[in-house]
Amino acid sequence: MAKKKEEKKEEFIRFSDNDLLMFENLIKNKLITAREDLDLLRSSLSHLDDNSTDDTSPTFKMMEDGSETLSREESAQLAMRQEKFIRHLEEALIRIKNKTYGICRETGELIPKERLMLVPHATLSIAAKNAQG
Repeated sequence: MAKKKEEKKEEFIRFSDNDLLMFENLIKNKLITAREDLDLLRSSLSHLDDNSTDDTSPTFKMMEDGSETLSREESAQLAMRQEKFIRHLEEALIRIKNKTYGICRETGELIPKERLMLVPHATLSIAAKNAQG
């Protein structure tokens, strides 16, 4: 009898296979969109020179070049952020395969479905995230 109780303690709380499948589909759809967005950002980075100001006055050209540099930097930052988002979504798919998806890495409790629907790559519950400061 005592052995059965010990075995039960070792069981992990996790989402059902149906829930995991739902989250997997959600994440795969988000990945498609995120990769499309990243492709657009990369494309804009490589085509920022298409509207050149070579034939305009030097003062305007200098202002335009500064604006172009700022735009390029912003696009590069957005692309880096998008790559990180994609990486987090891909890691979430691995957790789904391992059946550890949706378990808070701090508390070991299930992250509410509502949170995961909004932030499907979350690894912390709201309470654990707030505790981090």
